[in-house]
Amino acid sequence: MLTSLGLIFLLGLLMAAICQKIHLPRIIGMLFTGIILGPYVLNLLDVSILNISSQLRQIALIIILLKAGLSLDLKDLKKVGRSAVMLSCVPATCELLAFVIFAPMILNISRMDAAVMGAVLAAVSPAVVVPRMVYLMENGYGTEKSIPQMILAGASCDDIYVIVLFSAFVGMAQGGHVNALDFANIPVSILTGVLFGALVGWLLRQLFELLYRKGSYVRNSMKVIIIMGLSFLLMALETMLKGKVAFSGLLAVVSMACALKMRTPKEVTGRLSAKFGKLWLAAEVVLFVLVGAAVDIRYTMEAGLAAVGMILLALVFRSVGVALCLLGTELGKKERLFCMIAYLPKATVQAAIGSVPLSMGLSCGKIVLSVAVLAILITAPLGALGMDATYRKLLENNTKPRQLS
Repeated sequence: MLTSLGLIFLLGLLMAAICQKIHLPRIIGMLFTGIILGPYVLNLLDVSILNISSQLRQIALIIILLKAGLSLDLKDLKKVGRSAVMLSCVPATCELLAFVIFAPMILNISRMDAAVMGAVLAAVSPAVVVPRMVYLMENGYGTEKSIPQMILAGASCDDIYVIVLFSAFVGMAQGGHVNALDFANIPVSILTGVLFGALVGWLLRQLFELLYRKGSYVRNSMKVIIIMGLSFLLMALETMLKGKVAFSGLLAVVSMACALKMRTPKEVTGRLSAKFGKLWLAAEVVLFVLVGAAVDIRYTMEAGLAAVGMILLALVFRSVGVALCLLGTELGKKERLFCMIAYLPKATVQAAIGSVPLSMGLSCGKIVLSVAVLAILITAPLGALGMDATYRKLLENNTKPRQLS
């Protein structure tokens, strides 16, 4: 395992630095490091690492979501509440419709198989989007109109919506039926996640204040450990409540960080955010290298040009969905274009559930995995490169930015 971790960190950072040197997003280098080291190319990663890959990716995602929560200003988020809610479901629905309508003709699959494929492909990748929105918030890009806050909130809820749809369509494909309660659980999981996370964050803030008043000062490093521990428990709670109460662990984590930030001195939350930023330097490498390792490159060869065309057509539908969400807002054409670009990348959800139909023995399993792999390879670099190359041109800013990693 130690050898595998050494390869992940050293080669991942090396490839990221090479990509940055030639003006490509660092994520591309990390993804390809994972593909090369993974079980489908050189097979240099220990099986023990691969067995806990999903948990390690989840830890990395928790770290950046905590940093995002500590950077979010709820007052700014209120300005774009309607658009953020719409972004959590409308673009994914439009992309899913594209697959249902056109995939049977383009890929020669059934309408039901197309629905399963669309549910796998419709999710945006928070792992690609969230770090960049945090960067924009920290450096003042688009913050006057709360653009990064809106995208961050929408992308966080988007995955919940898509995963519920995926579960419903897989059930139908297996000969089961769709329960209306499954769809009702979408707003329930969002609400319970936000409320419970806010309660935990409020209690944690009260605890820190009480200890401070009694002279037992808690160092920021210790606060980071406590916050991380509570975040892990919130994620575990989602698993424990599965089938009983709809609950979103990821939203609970963000909500806890937001509640902790409220009424906490700005310099304190700033130092906490900085510490999570340092943790992200390592977590980012683990996350994207392991996402790459989950990509079975063999299936891309079988997908063919028809699959590429289907993916690009679905992205057009997705962009139309983003445009619909922004109707009636004060955003200009350039800002709307940036929002469309930010909603292109796919990676984490597709790596996590792309192989599920195949493992369940569904007839569409192989083609779904093939298209999911291809979507990661096309859209993750496309979205990351698009955001990195355009945010200075498309978003307004009055502060001097730091270098984007």
